[in-house]
Amino acid sequence: MEDEDDLTLDPGFATRFEPVDRGSCQLYLISPPDVGGDFAERLKAALDAGPVAAFQFRVKGVDQHEAARLAEPLRALCAERDVAFVVNDDMSLAKRIGADGVHLGQQDGDPREARALLGPTAQIGVTCHDSRHLAMEAGDAGADYVAFGSFFPTSTKEVRHRPEPSILSWWSRLFELPCVAIGGITPDNGRVLVEAGADFLAVCGGVWNHPDGPAAAVRAFQGILAR
Repeated sequence: MEDEDDLTLDPGFATRFEPVDRGSCQLYLISPPDVGGDFAERLKAALDAGPVAAFQFRVKGVDQHEAARLAEPLRALCAERDVAFVVNDDMSLAKRIGADGVHLGQQDGDPREARALLGPTAQIGVTCHDSRHLAMEAGDAGADYVAFGSFFPTSTKEVRHRPEPSILSWWSRLFELPCVAIGGITPDNGRVLVEAGADFLAVCGGVWNHPDGPAAAVRAFQGILAR
């Protein structure tokens, strides 16, 4: 079997992306399944509580028309605050609403296809689970970041992959392409991922289910992001 550590990238890999300031880690919010009701106000509170780099719109089980209706006010909130608005899975929805990018699971299409549809400035992320091989393939395909996880138990989705934090250290040591840590991350357990080399912590329940509200959660995360 091929050793993943021996895999090589094409010569352009390390030069296609802007270098990452690895002196800090940033917060990447992921929406809860229900973004109706007062969620726009909750998002506004979270974004205004501290620096947030990106927000991912992740809503399942609705048609694209309804998804676009739900996404638009949230996209506007993010645009006002210079927060990247990323659509989960759906390239065509990202194109329709003018999102800043798309996050692709392994079954959601190729980054090259997303780039052709969304253009050269779109932010394209790829879920790579616990696989160095998949991450390197994503980089070769033109992804702007790779995501590893789930690092901790989470109720957001079924967990089948549990990487060790060392995969973040390996990635950040060898490649400039940013890496995102995801899965069950809270202010209490996320520090180990920052220290391992995560460029972003992707957080869902750790913010939206915080007992003191999303603004308090974002403030709490700021305390663990500095390296």
